[in-house]
Amino acid sequence: MRMPAVLPVLVAVLAALLAVTGDARAAASDWVENDHARVRLVAASESVGGETLHLGLEMELAKGWKTYWRSPGDAGYPPRLDWSGSENLDSTRRHWPVPHRFQLFGLQTFGYKDRVILPVTATVADPGEPVTVNAAVDYLVCADTCIPHTAELSLTLPPGEGAPSDHAHAIDRFRARVPGLGAGTGMDVTAAKLSGTRETPELTVAVAAQPPLESPDAVVEGLETVEFGPPDVSMAEGGERAVLRLPAKRVEKGAELAGKQVTLTVFDGDRGLEREVTLERGEVPVAAGGAGGSGSGAASSGSGPGGGATAGEWLAMLGLALAGGLILNLMPCVLPVLSLKVLSVVGQGGRAPGAVRASFLASAAGIVVSFWVLAAAAGALKAAGMAVGWGIQFQQPLFLVAMVVIVTLFAANLAGFFEIRLPGAVTQRADAAARKEGHLGHFLTGAFATLLATPCSAPFLGTAVAFALSRGWLEIGAIFTALGVGLALPYLAVAAVPGAATRMPRPGRWMLRVKQVLAVALAATGVWLLTVLAAQAGTAAAVAVGGAMVLATALLWARPHVPGAWRRAVPVAVLALAVAAFAAPRAVETRQAAQPAETGAWQPLDRERIDALVDQGQTVFVDVTAEWCITCQVNKVNVIKADAVQARLGADSVTRMRGDWTSRSDRIADYLADNGRYGIPFNAVYGPNAPDGIVLPELLTRSAVLDAIEKAGRG
Repeated sequence: MRMPAVLPVLVAVLAALLAVTGDARAAASDWVENDHARVRLVAASESVGGETLHLGLEMELAKGWKTYWRSPGDAGYPPRLDWSGSENLDSTRRHWPVPHRFQLFGLQTFGYKDRVILPVTATVADPGEPVTVNAAVDYLVCADTCIPHTAELSLTLPPGEGAPSDHAHAIDRFRARVPGLGAGTGMDVTAAKLSGTRETPELTVAVAAQPPLESPDAVVEGLETVEFGPPDVSMAEGGERAVLRLPAKRVEKGAELAGKQVTLTVFDGDRGLEREVTLERGEVPVAAGGAGGSGSGAASSGSGPGGGATAGEWLAMLGLALAGGLILNLMPCVLPVLSLKVLSVVGQGGRAPGAVRASFLASAAGIVVSFWVLAAAAGALKAAGMAVGWGIQFQQPLFLVAMVVIVTLFAANLAGFFEIRLPGAVTQRADAAARKEGHLGHFLTGAFATLLATPCSAPFLGTAVAFALSRGWLEIGAIFTALGVGLALPYLAVAAVPGAATRMPRPGRWMLRVKQVLAVALAATGVWLLTVLAAQAGTAAAVAVGGAMVLATALLWARPHVPGAWRRAVPVAVLALAVAAFAAPRAVETRQAAQPAETGAWQPLDRERIDALVDQGQTVFVDVTAEWCITCQVNKVNVIKADAVQARLGADSVTRMRGDWTSRSDRIADYLADNGRYGIPFNAVYGPNAPDGIVLPELLTRSAVLDAIEKAGRG
């Protein structure tokens, strides 16, 4: 008799799962395979989204076979792509991840083995129309022999919001391996000098790095008369500094290198740095690279965990992290967290001081351990070459759906619509544990508070996070620990003085009313999360998720009033609705109409255009924001939209630019990294008197914005 009641629920779950997985191949062409390799086109989004598309040429190579980098070395040629025949595609630009150096019979070549994605940035002619990408690929693969291959690849993307595809993270990993200008790589070329004679020149390159170098290499491009060989590497300070000496292995008679401009690429594992260098003769001082000696001549001791930071600077960063975590308790994101904190305090009324202390210490432990988890995740993503930042999990629609589901269940539980009932034996043990003050619930409260606090920033927090994420595992762990301790300080304060909580009235019927109020607060948090989801995946997806949660809440409320057979089906139905909620963003995404990146007086963020406008005498105000960033919304309402600020921003001499980081954007992430930031809000003012920009504090004030505009502008 139970099967007919459960069968529709199982069908609903199966349909939802099919909806989740149905579009897995939508953002990729078919593989074109041979005995040595296979290639295909992949896209980082499932639809067009805007004027810029992030694509990739994915190549998988058989064991022992390789293909070539843009400068192949002594033999070979790089993959060639012909985009003619593409539709609604204006232009393309290919990028080259750092290569491997291969040596065979004295020949030096550069390329890739196993698997590589060559990222491609494409410009769309009309974002409101479908894009068809056709690529004719000519590539060479080599082992003991070399064999050329060709492939015809085609990929079509419909118009839409541009939600991330299944290939987005893989493309991001290889984009992160493209040598840039050093932002986010932790590497810097501190000196590059020529030495030796005309007949036997040598290029000496000094590199500083954090995290430390492991096996650095370098290649020089742009010379026809001289070819440099593999470097002789000397490292010091545990790999934080190195000197690479590249001897010339081929020199044409009469070649003069001084004054020549070359492209110097330094790479270490999966990270790389590319610089345009004008060759000059001279000696590289020991302090520049720290090589050739004990390393004591370096510009800084580098002995502390900060890697190049002095002990004082390192302690200052820990202090900033502690203060940032503490101030986070006062930021707007404390509203959903406050309900959990208040409920914890309310539940302590009349209890023994020792029990109160233990429960608040458990909550503090939940916060600190959660920050350790965040630190481990950030370090792992950074090691994998992916973009990291504070609060970036809120850029993922499925994470938002998970948060909506969790918050809905919390709210329904506080409202008394349901409670988890365990089997009798388990209940008896749980009651015994409760009498002995088991505190898993308090620990999880601290963990949930941390999760809901991450979309907020606070004074000092951005500086501390940027310091940590630009360095290694130890620094990330230490800074995130300090942030966690700062956020947990109110809990630790109550644990130190438990009498503050024991003076609360004893639990009674009045607590039911408090729980109902807190349930409304959490429900409001769920509504806010749905508005963020609407900005990412579209209104239809947010309405679908919200509708599923309203229906789930209604079922939980009605459960005590329905017959026994139907009552047992309610948990399964709620589970099915949760699965359907996860399916909603993907199921409706491709039906969303493309939206313009910016409207009104705001222009989309464009770093090159900032320089051009400043050269013309303009002042540029930059606002990097996101719908999930509560501090950003507070800045917008209280400062940016204030009459005095709006009047100044509306002047003819001021241009406004906005970067919307609600969804993942490599362009915005690169801009933040260039400014040493890994989170938002971020605001800066550029002008003739401040071409490099005046960076504003995370929490804006009207006077700070107006003063920066005045200082950056002319006169």
